[in-house]
Amino acid sequence: MKGETIPLVAKWTERKYGRDSTKIRRGIHIPQRWVFAVMGFFALFIAYAMRVCLSIAITEMVVPENHNDTIFDEGACPAEEILKNSTSTSGGTYEWSQSTQGIILSSFYWGYVITHLPGGMLAEGFGGKYSLGLGILSTAIFTLLTPMAVEWGDSTALIVLRILMGLGEGTTFPALNAMLAQWTPPEERSKIGSMVFAGAQLGTVFATTLSGLILHYSSMGWPAVFYVFGAIGVLWFLIWVVICYNNPSEHPFISESELKYLQDRLSAHTHKKPPSTPWKHLLTSVPVWALIAAQIGHDWGFFTMVTDLPKYMSDVLKFSIKSNGYLSSLPYLCMWFCSIITSWLADWMITSDTMSRTNVRKLGTSIASIGPGIFIICASYAGCDRTTVVVLFTVGMTLMGTFYPGMKVNALDLSPNYSGTLMAIVNGIGAFTGIVTPLIVGALTPNKSLTEWRTVFWIVLVVFIITNIVFVIYASGEVQDWNAPDFLMNEKEEKRRKAEGEIYHGKFELNGRKTLT
Repeated sequence: MKGETIPLVAKWTERKYGRDSTKIRRGIHIPQRWVFAVMGFFALFIAYAMRVCLSIAITEMVVPENHNDTIFDEGACPAEEILKNSTSTSGGTYEWSQSTQGIILSSFYWGYVITHLPGGMLAEGFGGKYSLGLGILSTAIFTLLTPMAVEWGDSTALIVLRILMGLGEGTTFPALNAMLAQWTPPEERSKIGSMVFAGAQLGTVFATTLSGLILHYSSMGWPAVFYVFGAIGVLWFLIWVVICYNNPSEHPFISESELKYLQDRLSAHTHKKPPSTPWKHLLTSVPVWALIAAQIGHDWGFFTMVTDLPKYMSDVLKFSIKSNGYLSSLPYLCMWFCSIITSWLADWMITSDTMSRTNVRKLGTSIASIGPGIFIICASYAGCDRTTVVVLFTVGMTLMGTFYPGMKVNALDLSPNYSGTLMAIVNGIGAFTGIVTPLIVGALTPNKSLTEWRTVFWIVLVVFIITNIVFVIYASGEVQDWNAPDFLMNEKEEKRRKAEGEIYHGKFELNGRKTLT
C-alpha cells in the first residue's frame, strides 16, 4: 500500500492496526464490488437525471402556443376540462420554435460524442475513478449554471451549456465499463452490469417525476429543477471519491477473500497492463460492428422516448405538467424492473448451460427491439385514448429492459481488457442518434399532431428491426482472440520474424546478383 493515497477512514484504520493491509482488509466484510455497483448505478442515475430534466422543464420554459382545443380530428386531441384547469398557469418566457427546441434538446449529444473515446482510453490507462467522477462533477456544475446562462444568453447560451454538459458526461459509459471489467466476475456480469446500467432508467424516472412536481409546486419555477439536480450531482461526487477505487488491488477496505475471489475469476481475461489497443482487430471485428448496430437501434428508440415523450404527453395528449412528470416516468420505472429481473434470469441461463452466452445476448436484444417498436406503433394508433396510450407506451418500454442483459453488457463479453475503449466506440457512435432524433422530431412535428408523431414512431420501428437483424446474425458473446495479451504478443513477434526474413532474403538476392555479375 506504499505510495497510495488513503482516505480519512483508511487513515483511522491504519492508526489502529498499523500499515498491515491484511489487517485492514480483514476488518471490512462488505463486498466492495457491490459497493462499486451501487455507486456506479447512482453515477448513471444522476447523469441521466441531469441530462433529461430539461425535457420536462422546457415545456414550462417556452411560451405556450394557442390552439383551438374544441376542434377534434385525427391529428389533434381535445383538451379535457379537467386538464385545462390543472395546467400550470405560470406560462413560459421564451419564444422558441419547435425546430429551436429540437436543436436545444440535441445539443447535449454534440459534446457527448466527442469525449467518449478519450474517456475510454484514459480509463483504461489510468483507471476510471476520476475520468468518471470529474465528468459528472463538471456536468453538475453546468447544470447549476443553467438558469443563469439562459437568463443571460437565451437559447444560444443554453445550447453552448448543453454542449459543455455533454463533454463532461461523455466519459461516463467508457469509464464505467473499464471499471466493470476490473470488478465484475463473468458469472455476475449480467446482474452487476444490468444493475449499474439500470441507473439510466431510474434516473429518468426520478428526473421526470421530480421535475413535474417541482414545476407544479415550486414558487421559483423551472430554475429550481436545475438547482436540485446539480446539487445532487455534486453530492454524489464527494461520496464517490471517498469510497470507490479503480480496481480491487487498490482498494484499502476490500476483504482478503473477496480480493482473492476477484483475482482468481478475472485473471484469465482481464489484465492490469494489457498491450496497447489492437485497433486493427477491434475495428475489423464483425461482432463489434454487430454490437454497434444494436447500440444504434437501442439509442434511437431510447433517446426518442427520453427526449421527446414529455413533449408528446404535453403537446399531443395535453396532460398537465404534474401528470406529465408522473406518466412520462412510468415506462422507465417498469423498464428498470424488467432489466433487473431478466439480468438475474440471464446469468442463471448462462451458468446452468440452459443457453449459451451468445444466444442469451441475442434473445435479450431481440425482445428489447421488436417488442417496444410494436407497442409504440400501437400507441400511436390508439389515438386520444389516454389510458390505452399510456399502457401501451409502458409495456413497450418495459420490454426494452432486456437490452441490458442483452447487448448492453456485450462489450464486456467481447473484450474485458479493452472494454473502456470498446464501449467508447460503441456508445459514442450510438450517441449520434441523440443528435439526430430530436432534430427529426422537430422537423416532422411542426404542428404537434398525432399523425405527425405516428411517422416518428414508424421510423423507430424500422430502425429497431434493421439493427436487430444485424445483431442476431453476427453477434457473439465470447471473448475475442485479440483480447489476450499472448495473442497480440505472438502476432507482433510473427510480424517481426517475417520482416527479418524479408530483409534476410533481400540481402541474399542482392548478394546473389552481385556474385553473378
